[in-house]
Amino acid sequence: MLNLTDLRFFQAVAAAPSLAAAARLLNVTPPAVTQRLAQIEQKLQLKLADRGPAGLRLTAEGGLLAERTASILADLDGLSEELAERRGAIAGALRVVAPFGYGRLKVAPVLAAFALEHPELAPSLTLTEDPRGAMRTDLWDVLIHVGRLPDLGVVQQKLAPNRRLLCASPSYASRNGLPKTPNDLPVHRIGVVREDQADVTLWSLSNSNGDTKLLRIHPSFESNDGEVIRGWAMRGLGIIERSEWSVSDDLREERLLPVLPDWRLPDADVVALMNPRSVRSARIEAFVSHLKTQLS
Repeated sequence: MLNLTDLRFFQAVAAAPSLAAAARLLNVTPPAVTQRLAQIEQKLQLKLADRGPAGLRLTAEGGLLAERTASILADLDGLSEELAERRGAIAGALRVVAPFGYGRLKVAPVLAAFALEHPELAPSLTLTEDPRGAMRTDLWDVLIHVGRLPDLGVVQQKLAPNRRLLCASPSYASRNGLPKTPNDLPVHRIGVVREDQADVTLWSLSNSNGDTKLLRIHPSFESNDGEVIRGWAMRGLGIIERSEWSVSDDLREERLLPVLPDWRLPDADVVALMNPRSVRSARIEAFVSHLKTQLS
């Protein structure tokens, strides 16, 4: 007969695209995952997953077990939380997903402080630039995203406003000058961050007069890491577009200078998405409220 540990293990395996990914999620070696999965299959006398070059694929029986496991564990977690609420405690697992840069700098310390206030809480923070991929695993309670998202059918709540700013270093400005209008941008060196599937080379700028300018940028340098691009800009490589949360200190200390301050890019507000399985949870509501207070 399967036990609770077996169910939690299989939930992680079922959510992963491969045994190697499941091993990373469980913080064990791939052979250990293979052996444990074989033991569960032996208990049930059923094959639960096919392992092939294309990755891990659940059998019909594995899909049934994954579906029932998710329901059982959700009910169990809900019961534990309800009992904790009756004695005035916030307890249980709190699984948070956030972007790499924002998650490290902003979310991690807020989550740590919240966990210290509630010692029965078991926090988990996963950093990723693929929110849709994280949502497909269903192994999350709160997903934090910077920027616009399409309607994904889950409850969203705005946590903090966030402008997108153009900036460059004083050394770049002294060598090359700074653009006076958006039309001057094409003659400058531009850096972009390719973090997801968004078209980062199409810039839309507007001013207080209602004028809008749409520009196709041809990057001179790029990275998939925002901190790399920020560092390169401070070394004088060129003009970058970054979120206000990322460069506000640099602008205040004049390590970076504002570029085209009278023109604005579309805002990229910070939002929290709540998993439909846990949206009414007291711990989720308390954490999102705490986030909003701390981040806004």
